[in-house]
Amino acid sequence: MAARALMLQGTASDVGKSVLVAALCRLARRRGLSVAPFKPQNMSNNAAACPGGGEIGRAQALQARAAGLEPNVHMNPVLLKPETDRRAQVVVQGRALTSMEAADYMTRGRALLLDKVLESFHVLCEQHDLVIVEGAGSPAEINLREGDIANMGFARAAEVPVVLIGDIDRGGVIASLVGTQNVLTEQDAAMIRAFLINRFRGDPRLFDDGVVAIETMTGWPCLGVIPWIPACARLPAEDAVTVTSRESVLPTNTGQARTVIVAPMFSRLANFDDADPLINESGVDFRWIPPGEALPSEADVVILFGTKSTTGEVDFMEHQGWHHDIIAHARRGGHVMGLCGGYQMLGHVIHDPDGHDGPGGQRAGLGLLDVTTRMHAHKQVTETIGRCAHSDVRVTGYEIHSGMTTGPDAQRPLFFCQTSSATPEPDGACSADGRITGSYLHGIFANDAWRRAWLERVGAVADPDYIAESAVESAIDALADGFAADVDVDALLALATPPLRKMSSLLLAPGRPTR
Repeated sequence: MAARALMLQGTASDVGKSVLVAALCRLARRRGLSVAPFKPQNMSNNAAACPGGGEIGRAQALQARAAGLEPNVHMNPVLLKPETDRRAQVVVQGRALTSMEAADYMTRGRALLLDKVLESFHVLCEQHDLVIVEGAGSPAEINLREGDIANMGFARAAEVPVVLIGDIDRGGVIASLVGTQNVLTEQDAAMIRAFLINRFRGDPRLFDDGVVAIETMTGWPCLGVIPWIPACARLPAEDAVTVTSRESVLPTNTGQARTVIVAPMFSRLANFDDADPLINESGVDFRWIPPGEALPSEADVVILFGTKSTTGEVDFMEHQGWHHDIIAHARRGGHVMGLCGGYQMLGHVIHDPDGHDGPGGQRAGLGLLDVTTRMHAHKQVTETIGRCAHSDVRVTGYEIHSGMTTGPDAQRPLFFCQTSSATPEPDGACSADGRITGSYLHGIFANDAWRRAWLERVGAVADPDYIAESAVESAIDALADGFAADVDVDALLALATPPLRKMSSLLLAPGRPTR
């Protein structure tokens, strides 16, 4: 293998690992390198469909885009999709294998997957000059070290050097970096070659003494203090826990009436970046509604986005009282749209006798569409090309769902999708008055022509100059530029080394604590 590899780990979750890997992928690509992202294990319901089938975390799909590549199942060989607080679906190399309780996965499930992780990693190493690896959570979670495949367990098994990222915006960055070294074993700490400070606001010279303190106490060099980069807010977030803090990239006060579009934040919200093109439309006032808050009566449109557990989410929706708000909104003549699991919730009943979506049984839906859904074991994961049944506008998107939805309103589909068969297949459903719609297609709002036509139908004014895909590309470039301005990229890339070609089902032992 001619490839070199480097791993970015963080002192905690959400310190910016995903976007910094994307930045580094774009910078390496600019230097003429064939570069690929890799995340051994990811926990997220925000997934992307890969060409040819299979799914990975959407953060890795974004990183692939930054590297100029199509998403590949080997870029994220283990994806955990939470179904409840203690249970998750385990997706391995793009395919859903099983659902496991967290305790079972942590005690025995992870170690069994190391061979698959290393296999995928070496596939990428055979195909590219450089592989940028992203850790998960933090290596300081030493209670999870035995059997680890996401951080130091992987780094040591593949002998990939590590750069540690600390987030100064959340406070305590000196303690988080120094403390991480203190709790790691000598062998694990030896994998770390340098550190980065992320999300600094203000004059970075004010932290010069802090950098010196960290370097002195750890022996690691600092390769950069990265400022708060606004472009990060224009990129898809990896986890729903940060979705309410996302910033619109366009001014919130444009001097024109804005259409209010609201979306409840479900407990297992999935593929929520479907909303990003709407958030960034100047004629739209988009609001995520967190649990505990009623849906505002001034809303013009309610959108139910996808979820990992439709039946469980119906219970959550009723507990929040959102079902009353949505039905009242529809009775007032408001528009309601459901995507994927949200589409299933709009029907009369969700049948799940075999427990493919949760505990089993059936749940009554909102009854706003004359359809019913039956869950089954097969999971549809595919990229999709179609045309709008109303406007004949071409759309591209992707499907990741279980279940089939049928009924009278499904005879008025929203799209006709291209499949392997000669006849386009219908997708979605519309009420007789066209105000209630549903679809299994993710990514449809990123289709500029269709989004503008849809906004016009719901009474909004679309921005003719906003191009969703161009905005993402511009954001990646701006992110890379901001990263390069304050990081010694040459020194960072020089840390990458050829990994160990080793296939072992046994993880290295953690070793002894450093202190």
